[in-house]
Amino acid sequence: MSDDPSTARHLVLVGLMGAGKTTVGERCAEKLGRPFVDTDDLVEATAQLSVADIFDQFGEAHFRELERQAVADVAASPTPLVIACGGGAVLDADSRRALRANGVVVWLQAPPSVLSERVAGNRARPLLRDGTPVDTLERLALTRAPAYEAAAHAVVDTADRDVDDVTRLVLDALDAERA
Repeated sequence: MSDDPSTARHLVLVGLMGAGKTTVGERCAEKLGRPFVDTDDLVEATAQLSVADIFDQFGEAHFRELERQAVADVAASPTPLVIACGGGAVLDADSRRALRANGVVVWLQAPPSVLSERVAGNRARPLLRDGTPVDTLERLALTRAPAYEAAAHAVVDTADRDVDDVTRLVLDALDAERA
């Protein structure tokens, strides 16, 4: 199911942590014959530090600046990519505009209780260090929903679906936007 690189737009996955952006993104990239890029991986490569270490040593604002640059770089790529954005990447208006202008943005979503189960015990996620994961994810879902909605061309609910099903729905959304 590869596509013509001369006319293809990026496939961009956004959503809260645990929504499946990386797992589904890798599967979509494989099916489309495209490179897969995770913006958190780009930030870590640039900083030569983990996301958690960037938060600890320099704070969230510094991380968001590195993330903003990573999003700008991948959005500007002439090669069609499958891009998994960090959960907060679309909070920046310039990042939202760049992603929408250069790609088809699919918001992967699930209830905070489901997301909490998926990320339980992952202390590498700085935003989950304080409070309970479900409370944090409920707060993030509420505050980030307007940004996800503004960025997204399509929404796919990942709750109660396996990776193959979500991948199919994401690729269907990409096809629908290209039609």
